Amino acid sequence: MMKSRIQTYLLLLVLPLAFNSHAKEPLISDGKAPKPYKLSEFNWQDKELIKSQTEKINELGKFKLGQPVRGTLDDIGLLQRIIYRGLIKKTDTIQLQAMGIVLGNLMVKEFKLEWMVLEDSLGRSRAVCAPESQECLFPVTLLSKRIEVGILPDVQKLFDEGYQHIKAHLPKQPYSD
Repeated sequence: MMKSRIQTYLLLLVLPLAFNSHAKEPLISDGKAPKPYKLSEFNWQDKELIKSQTEKINELGKFKLGQPVRGTLDDIGLLQRIIYRGLIKKTDTIQLQAMGIVLGNLMVKEFKLEWMVLEDSLGRSRAVCAPESQECLFPVTLLSKRIEVGILPDVQKLFDEGYQHIKAHLPKQPYSD
């Protein structure tokens, strides 16, 4: 059991992706009773935020690298180039989270996930979740938390690990086995 905040933060940084594998229970326990949470659909403000944050990265990519956000796997390379070139300061949390939103949009498209809002006693978090499930990934902070502490994340690796975490909870497609 984690007793200190520092241990909790370090564990979050070490985890390839933050995900919740137990319905209605937190990923990390502080020794107290689990805090309930609620998953809900995006409202119009959430949808607008996703659009505006995606546009920020689109503009950055177009003007600094000559590559827009395309909504394809090419976006992984775009995000990686933005990170390696240091185009966003590690103190610019909003812009760093905008990269996470682009990654989340790609996960939604490629993994057939849904954007959802998780609300708990700590506030609201945007997540991409397997349909009809409590299983979620949290791409908004996936890149930002690492970059803020000086880690240059491998976007492709995080994307692939996200799929490995969530694939068992995705609806089965006919003839997919």
